[in-house]
Amino acid sequence: MTDHSGSCLCGTVKFQVKGDFDSFYLCHCRRCQKDSGSAHAANLFSQSAQLLWHSGADAVTAFRLPGTRHYKSFCKRCGSALPGTQPPGLLVVPAGCLDTAIDMSPTAHIFVCSKAAWEEKAGDAPTFEKLPD
Repeated sequence: MTDHSGSCLCGTVKFQVKGDFDSFYLCHCRRCQKDSGSAHAANLFSQSAQLLWHSGADAVTAFRLPGTRHYKSFCKRCGSALPGTQPPGLLVVPAGCLDTAIDMSPTAHIFVCSKAAWEEKAGDAPTFEKLPD
């Protein structure tokens, strides 16, 4: 069994995940693009891990897109994506909110038919260790 800790950007919310992740999906659907502001969402899923809030549980809120299964938990102070349990019995943890290393590789890219057009061209862009001058 593995434990992971995480937090939001402003540090108000701190949590722990006790247990293992079953899968790690990079979702390219338009909904995940909209709520991540990026090419895809990176979410870990578990049907057995436990989520424990260490601080800031009262700052966690959620948005469900009506008529869909799309759900996002986030800090109402800084907007950082946070773990949620929707549907019930399934823990969804945004990979970027973890403060500990993830030892598993992504399981799959999903909804690739919705990939952002610019994502394919990203491999041609130069890389920098920090913000370029």
